[in-house]
Amino acid sequence: MNKNNPIGLFDSGIGGTTIWQEVSLLMPNEDTIFIGDQRNAPYGIRPKQEIVDLSFKNIDYLLSLDCKIIVVACNTATTNAVKEMREKYQVPIIGIEPAIKPATILTKTSKIGILATKGTITSDFYSAKVKQYPHIEIIEQIGYNLVNLIESGKIHSDEMKELLASYVTPMVEKGIDTLVLGCTHYPYLKPIIETIIPEGIQIIDSGKAVAKQTKKVLSELDLLTDRTTKGTNYFFTNHDLNILKEFAPFDGIIEHREF
Repeated sequence: MNKNNPIGLFDSGIGGTTIWQEVSLLMPNEDTIFIGDQRNAPYGIRPKQEIVDLSFKNIDYLLSLDCKIIVVACNTATTNAVKEMREKYQVPIIGIEPAIKPATILTKTSKIGILATKGTITSDFYSAKVKQYPHIEIIEQIGYNLVNLIESGKIHSDEMKELLASYVTPMVEKGIDTLVLGCTHYPYLKPIIETIIPEGIQIIDSGKAVAKQTKKVLSELDLLTDRTTKGTNYFFTNHDLNILKEFAPFDGIIEHREF
């Protein structure tokens, strides 16, 4: 594997660009290829085998572009399919999961809220993680329709604000002091959530941790780029190019691709 090959990232849509941002910030000299499978978004409502198959399709495409590592920038894909991905492929695969552990460290009330997709919250992977913290009260909420609204360019719509209030306010009333955003789309909703919840509640996601783990694995495998210039960033979607353009950086190469 060539150390100057790109880092590959995939998500069910544009949410994974929040992970790309952290990866690019930490490793600006690396080339990256991000693919958003918008045609099949959201993954969170799909059965497990379908999520596995879609994940394989995305990885196959990224490997066809010579990616040296795969970042699964999707909580639903990780929690439902990371075991199958690692069994099938030899390329290093970095998964993402809701930041439950950091939340259990930060909480002072021993009550944390988790806002995530149905696919994540109902997965065996997620259930196993939750059981590791029996001393913590975990209040879960499935973010029905949030991904659809984001993928439709309706982040700042009244519908979005009303949905978020209906999801988050009951968790606040139950005493949470930490809120985990368990979907890579959801960090884009943080400014709205902050207008709904009290100032003292901390909002956390997994972006920085995923970026650090990606760099650690590349370093261990001697696959960090030796370039000293800024990397090139590619963003591909198989559906709505205009939506992707709203979230990709202005200097990225943004294209419609079939995958």
